[in-house]
Amino acid sequence: MSVYVEHDKRREEILDKALDVFVEEGYKDTTFQKIAERCGITRTILYLYFSNKREIFSTSIKRLMGRMESRVRDIAGNEELRSIDKLIAIGEMIVGECAAESKLLSVILDYLLKLKLAGGDPDERVRRRTIRMRHILALIIIEGKKRGEFSPRVSGKAMSELFYALIEAAVFRITVLGKKDVSSLQDSLRLLALSISLEPPVSRPQD
Repeated sequence: MSVYVEHDKRREEILDKALDVFVEEGYKDTTFQKIAERCGITRTILYLYFSNKREIFSTSIKRLMGRMESRVRDIAGNEELRSIDKLIAIGEMIVGECAAESKLLSVILDYLLKLKLAGGDPDERVRRRTIRMRHILALIIIEGKKRGEFSPRVSGKAMSELFYALIEAAVFRITVLGKKDVSSLQDSLRLLALSISLEPPVSRPQD
């Protein structure tokens, strides 16, 4: 059992250091050799953990999305929060995380563009990574309707798509336009949540 634990621990260490290389070099200029050198190991040893650069990158993205999804689930499962406050908290958290990981997002965007040029389907890759979070947003809206917090006329699917579209707009501003301040988009997500609520959100403490 300890062998497997040690193997998984080393994989995590490799992913951490590989991300730094991807951010510094970009996806195209990052090589298996550069990752091995950053990790202080040989290419032969690196092959024991990953088959190629693409697998390392894909695993890194999956891990990042997994962590974010875990935080989304924690917020969604918090029984002390009302549905509207869950939506606001999730929106602010995701946009804030995207702003904090702006360099990595730029690398991911570059990777997806090159995938498209090579004949791949970047939209399918993105959809697979985000479908569970979209589902959680829809469930929160359905929950709010059942509790009488949201208007019964609201479509859970349509509103979750609109909510996520604003998050995608934040990613665009961060990666393409290079904007660091995303507070206006966080405010927009808050207003969107308010637009379907029959009750005001819990007031936030002043800074």
